[in-house]
Amino acid sequence: MHLSSPIPFEDFMRRALYDPERGYYARRITGVGCRGDFTTAPMLSAAPAKAIAAWAARALRETGCRDLIEIGPGEGKLAAAVMKRLPWHVRWRTRLHLVETSAPLAEIQKKLLGNRAVWHASPAAALAACDGRAVIFSNELVDAFPVRRFQKTPDGWRELAVSFEPDGKIVESLMPPARLPDSSGFSENHRPGQWIEVHDSYRQWLTSWLPQSNAGRMLTIDYGATTDALYQRRPHGTLRAYLLHQRLEGPAIYQNIGRQDLTADVNFTDLMSWSAPWVEKQELQTFAAFLGNTADNALADVHGAGGGFLVLDQLCRGSQTSTL
Repeated sequence: MHLSSPIPFEDFMRRALYDPERGYYARRITGVGCRGDFTTAPMLSAAPAKAIAAWAARALRETGCRDLIEIGPGEGKLAAAVMKRLPWHVRWRTRLHLVETSAPLAEIQKKLLGNRAVWHASPAAALAACDGRAVIFSNELVDAFPVRRFQKTPDGWRELAVSFEPDGKIVESLMPPARLPDSSGFSENHRPGQWIEVHDSYRQWLTSWLPQSNAGRMLTIDYGATTDALYQRRPHGTLRAYLLHQRLEGPAIYQNIGRQDLTADVNFTDLMSWSAPWVEKQELQTFAAFLGNTADNALADVHGAGGGFLVLDQLCRGSQTSTL
């Protein structure tokens, strides 16, 4: 990647992850779990699939939907496990849809699921196939979206830009103060020098298709926190990279471009605010609470994944029931 003039960090992250030829998700990712650079909770335990299946069965029944959509299904193992754990009388009438933009991952999913699912390039296409009525879930999806990075300075919040010198050296700089994106992170009383990330690309993506939902429920599982807790004792923000299961921070995020994952924690206060116009009710809980009695000790630990992940359950407007 050769960039002579500064570009916003979000543009750099988008190219590193999604460039059609050299992007990590577009071409380089080889899988999730022991074969890849990172793993997810459903790869470590059957508990998430059991809990999501119980939620999906209830959501399908209460909303009257017949279509189940997973966005960003990884290798497809979670979708397969959720379908397997649905009660038989729910499973036989439920149509599974997968939304995937990564060609390598889509190939892995199709080998696993065969004709048991229908693939779509976007949530809008999936919803169109369901007449806007569907139960939707995602696991560690939001954190895969490019982020905008900002630092608090005496002049106010300034956005990070990056450029590459001819010798490959990465140069960071701050752009002049400008209009800020919609995020609760700026309203917190942060000290000067604090870095924060905003998933503004996710906001734009979400609001481009969520209005097409006529009925259903949506479950979002990811690591993060509400805005009041997200940056406690984190003056450098939450951005990091993963390569062969090694966590990399600071200048290391610019190494191995296109061959490592880049990610940042999710601000769930923003997620709830951004989707509010199109949902009737919202409930936010810890991963441990969502798993309930299905959890094993590791995932139920509130000082680990049980508290580090949050689960957002949302009822879409137009649904037949208002029960969460």
